[in-house]
Amino acid sequence: MIQYKITGPILKDMVLTAAVFLDNNKSALDALNVFPVPDGDTGTNMSLTMMSAAKEVKAVSTVTVTSVANALSIGALKGARGNSGVILSQIFRGFAKGLEGEIESIEADKFAKAMELGSEAAYKAVMKPKEGTILTVAREMARAAREQAAAGGNMLHLIDGVLEQGEETLARTPEMLPILKEAGVVDAGGKGLLTIYRGFKMALDGEEVTAESLELSPEPKKEAPGKIAEGLQYTYCTEFFIKNVFEYVSLSDLDKFRDKLMRIGDCVLVVGDLQLIKVHVHTNMPGKVLQIALRLGELSGLKIDNMREQHNELSFEFEQESGPVEMKEMAVVAVAAGKGIQAILKDAGTDAIVEGGQTMNPSAEDIAKAVSAAPSNTVFILPNNKNIILAAESAADLTDKKLFVVPSKSIPQGISALLAFHPDYSAEENFERMKKAAVTVKTGQVTRAIRTTKVNGYDIKEGDYIGIFDGDIVCSGEDIESIPLALLNKIVKPDDCVISVFYGEDIPEDKASKFEKTVRGTFPDCDVELHYGGQPVYYYLFSVE
Repeated sequence: MIQYKITGPILKDMVLTAAVFLDNNKSALDALNVFPVPDGDTGTNMSLTMMSAAKEVKAVSTVTVTSVANALSIGALKGARGNSGVILSQIFRGFAKGLEGEIESIEADKFAKAMELGSEAAYKAVMKPKEGTILTVAREMARAAREQAAAGGNMLHLIDGVLEQGEETLARTPEMLPILKEAGVVDAGGKGLLTIYRGFKMALDGEEVTAESLELSPEPKKEAPGKIAEGLQYTYCTEFFIKNVFEYVSLSDLDKFRDKLMRIGDCVLVVGDLQLIKVHVHTNMPGKVLQIALRLGELSGLKIDNMREQHNELSFEFEQESGPVEMKEMAVVAVAAGKGIQAILKDAGTDAIVEGGQTMNPSAEDIAKAVSAAPSNTVFILPNNKNIILAAESAADLTDKKLFVVPSKSIPQGISALLAFHPDYSAEENFERMKKAAVTVKTGQVTRAIRTTKVNGYDIKEGDYIGIFDGDIVCSGEDIESIPLALLNKIVKPDDCVISVFYGEDIPEDKASKFEKTVRGTFPDCDVELHYGGQPVYYYLFSVE
């Protein structure tokens, strides 16, 4: 049998082709996400991670198997976003480890070994691995690769066998995870990995998607040294409504509009129906966004903010005119979105803010840049979102500083952890205090569903308001007036004494004040604190202690 071999240039073409193919299919992967909350969806996060890897691979000058594999690993780690992106970066990290040394080409046995090491690395990166996820698909695909290699198959047979096993395993993921079965979907991360391997096969088969068609995002504009704005890829936060939608516009046109925005920006939100559409996007080309939107209807409520200016106002500048800021024993970096939330964190002692959160999952490199700029060699990170924790942990591989990642899953948890920090305690003592403080607070969130799905026994319709208690949907409905109070009634218990309300960017101050009075009347035994959070996505955030 002919032993088909993969050389450095072929491996490079495989990576670049897979990046294009994944990017072309990211919207379909996003649609598989079970939870209806707008977030950094799996397809988008995996695509951004893969694009970062492709960018690194494309820049390789001496193209060998090892140099391409190492670039793939490093690029994926730098760009890792969300849990799915971090897991993907670890798969590639193990994969690269299997191709270390002076390797001129890869045959089936070597490729199978690299896949096995990739699966092992991914499992080790997750504290509590769940079956029925990308991890399961990666492991079973690696097993199929080993079987093909052991049977004497060449690389072409191996890829075919891997794809066949991947499809079979993916089809079984709903049986492993009840939440997938309830929603009637397969695992999005597993589907994303399978999409990448389909891209590998396309390159090997000489199909049309090629490296030359890869469009990489432009480099972000560099700001003054020491500013966290350096991590911002897009400058303008662009928001508006589309009303009086033209008669010829269909729902599929909205999907195409969303896809176009994703190509020229991130943090894309296109919600509503054919009567009224809300649009949110971070981009360097707001004019082009408006031009495309005008094809759908009339624009209203237009708001374009320069995030670099906002970022520099809110973030600490570590390089002052008088010279470098004084170093501290310990520093704190927090991930947050919303002027009010960022100001609260800053006032409570945060040394640097990384712009991000729901819909805006920062990469490991974004977090590492903030860590590098922080005025200490010992840095605590508050991710404040469960989908950012793994990226924060991955940042440790991109800096020489000592990191402590406090696993805060929400802004209230992050604030509670920050208040437990004390400079007189050791780093280890503070780490324990902050972790304990984070889990003592109860978190409530009110947002709007971006997709129709069934989860936790609730039939959620796109556009419904939903109340989330510590990560689980506990109420839903069509009325924004009733859901916040219904959520608090689910959270507040007789022994609770403090309710903190953070109102978001879409809630007027007078409406928030009126709601505060309602909360005080409903829970007279609790102290009620009202704060302007200015956060996107969530109409209200609640902290209950």
